Amino acid sequence: MFGYIRAATQELKVREYAKYRSFYCGLCQDLAVRYGFAGRMTLTYDMTFLVILISSLYGMRSRTEHRICPVHPLHRTVLLHTKATDYAAAMSILLASRHLEDDWQDEKKVSAKAGGILLSRAVKKARRQYPDKDKAFADCLARLSEYERSRETSLDAAAGCFGEFMAELFAFRKDRWEPYLRELGSHLGRFIYILDAWDDYEKDMKSGSYNVFRQFDGETERMSLAQMLLTHEMGECTRVFEFLPIQTDEEILRNILYAGVWTRFNNVRREKQQTQEQNRKKAQEEREPQ
Repeated sequence: MFGYIRAATQELKVREYAKYRSFYCGLCQDLAVRYGFAGRMTLTYDMTFLVILISSLYGMRSRTEHRICPVHPLHRTVLLHTKATDYAAAMSILLASRHLEDDWQDEKKVSAKAGGILLSRAVKKARRQYPDKDKAFADCLARLSEYERSRETSLDAAAGCFGEFMAELFAFRKDRWEPYLRELGSHLGRFIYILDAWDDYEKDMKSGSYNVFRQFDGETERMSLAQMLLTHEMGECTRVFEFLPIQTDEEILRNILYAGVWTRFNNVRREKQQTQEQNRKKAQEEREPQ
């Protein structure tokens, strides 16, 4: 359910893109150093957003490194680290672990079982460091699994549960900014859940998997509802964001929240509309006399 929170890189300035990549590479390096090679498998742009947001909000001092990247060994890569990078690395491990457990329990994916074994040592280390976070994640995902088993019809209930999950993720410290970060994370989580469910609708219908959009007939109705809900959630998310006293990298964060998060929705909407048009033409041709 991750992979949606990333920058619209074509709209970033060269220096902004370079810094965005440096935070991403810094997180990759931190995962490798702290949790071994397997840790790198959990790297996402979603967590890079979290690193930049927390670092910018708290005005964290960054540490710069120049290293040879194993993926791109022909040139040296610039890496940026802050205290938020350490936090995001641990959260990446915990989230990946829960995702693999969910895939194994629900679909008995062998790859999920193998991934869980490969990450087991890293997971134990992250759980020792953040036991309360891990328990909160487990509780949220258990309730979400119960919604799926009972075929919950309330989109608000299911999306809200994942919103609580993301609120916990964004609550970096217990301080004056915690309520705001929780609220931002909650709306972002609801956005991700709704977008993921709408995106996966056809696949879930074929496999018989739970999808909260199944109660709405017609792709046009589902698309209109999804767009309305997503616009509301991201509007609330950006409202909270604009209140925060962001000290650095404001343009990168705005790019992600105002443009990047919509990339997948726009791509899927275009694909669905093309499919609808093809089906309409096919049906029309079949009705026409030969």
